[in-house]
Amino acid sequence: MLTLTTPRLLIRPFTLDDLPAVHQMLDLDPARSDPGSYGALSLEQRADWLRWTIQSYSQLAWLHQPPYFDLAIVLRSTSELIGACGFAPCLAEFGQLPSLSEESSLHGLTWPEVGLYWEIASGHRRQGFASEAGQALLDHGFEHLHLRRIVAMTRYDNAASIGVMRKLGMHIEHNVQQDPPWLQVVGILEKR
Repeated sequence: MLTLTTPRLLIRPFTLDDLPAVHQMLDLDPARSDPGSYGALSLEQRADWLRWTIQSYSQLAWLHQPPYFDLAIVLRSTSELIGACGFAPCLAEFGQLPSLSEESSLHGLTWPEVGLYWEIASGHRRQGFASEAGQALLDHGFEHLHLRRIVAMTRYDNAASIGVMRKLGMHIEHNVQQDPPWLQVVGILEKR
């Protein structure tokens, strides 16, 4: 399974030992800006998610499926888990975006894109960790997976994520439509 190293970070598969830190970061942290469409999970629900995530590493590879995965972001200096990142399938009406509207000749069609995501624990934000992890994943996606394009999505009011997208060199698109909220702002990076 994929492990990436940056100057300050180790980006690695999750383990069951990560449950307390993951639950705190994704479900209990009051500073988390968006707990996702499902809301905060109980410890038992997060444990189910973590087991599913760990099983998906081998199962997706065995089935020769795209490497969509959730990975832990860990400080190399202390081994502390400070975040999560990965690639996720994004199925949306990307034709709502000006630069991608020509790819869909019929209004209302959706298509999949590879989405980059990150989440950093509140005590470690604004230190460049999201950009560092994001760049490592972009490099891996373009150099080893030979991806054509990678996108990242957020809401209009998530200035921090929009800033990370800019730092990563993504072209920022604003969806003229309010819905869906996760498609309000899209960072797009094409293979160079």
